Amino acid sequence: MPEHDLSDPYVSLPMTPARAPDVPDDPLPHVVLGALDATIGDDQRWSTWSSVQKGQRGPEPRPDWVVTAYAAVDTELGVLKTGKEADVLVVERAVPDDPAQRSVLAAKRYRGLDHRSFRRDTLYTEDRRVRRTRDRRALDRKSAYGREVAAGQWAAAEFAALGELWSAGVPVPYPVQIDGTEILMEFVGTSDEGVHEAAPRLARTRPDPDLLASWWDQLRDAMAVLARLGYAHGDLSPYNVLADDDRLVIIDLPQVVDLVANPFGTELLLRDCRTMAAWFTGRGLDADADELFAALLAQAW
Repeated sequence: MPEHDLSDPYVSLPMTPARAPDVPDDPLPHVVLGALDATIGDDQRWSTWSSVQKGQRGPEPRPDWVVTAYAAVDTELGVLKTGKEADVLVVERAVPDDPAQRSVLAAKRYRGLDHRSFRRDTLYTEDRRVRRTRDRRALDRKSAYGREVAAGQWAAAEFAALGELWSAGVPVPYPVQIDGTEILMEFVGTSDEGVHEAAPRLARTRPDPDLLASWWDQLRDAMAVLARLGYAHGDLSPYNVLADDDRLVIIDLPQVVDLVANPFGTELLLRDCRTMAAWFTGRGLDADADELFAALLAQAW
């Protein structure tokens, strides 16, 4: 059984407006804030780190590169990916004129249901509960507020999954924070003199036999940790795995399913095994999906 309950993540958390950092008491604080705000461009905002609650921040111990200074500014650097449920942008969080406090993040912003093409929600949400009665009714009616709740539910589910899996040693991006329907997480890729290049999807790679075998071992180990926690990715494919040089990083985790509570749990796990084994087999590795599935079930129970 899972150590933490991902079936009931906090939902419908409103997007907190970015605000200026706290400043010392001043007889005319509005003058100070006005001067600071004037330095913010259209593609910038004050860091939202101070605006989110403790439970909406990533697990400790945090990596050294996480910028927590209130004086930091978030700058959008461009769109990294547009997807079925969300868009991902590259964001730099930095304290002006302080090179030591600067990091590049991936900002995943979930869309409302009106703007999504993903329509099999119930397959993954069978084991999820919404605590507030108002939210349950809104979801059932599919009202505007209900659609907002649903988007927040998916974002919260992914943030909770990333935090638990990262703490357990699964190769996933570190989740920095969640604010409403936006998750800020580790940018997986390279940054050099202002040029930011995301790690390629596994599907786009052509590894040599040794690297292919290493990646298969990494994938099996990662899936085994998931199974021991009681979960399956639910939508694992070569497009949801990044090849960061010689290591794999698993991404896109909003649909993580509980193998016990979700009636489709084992079916989705088998599909994950078959999808990934087929990709490795197609590149010359003897990868047995049924053998992998049996090994993962043994880890889960």
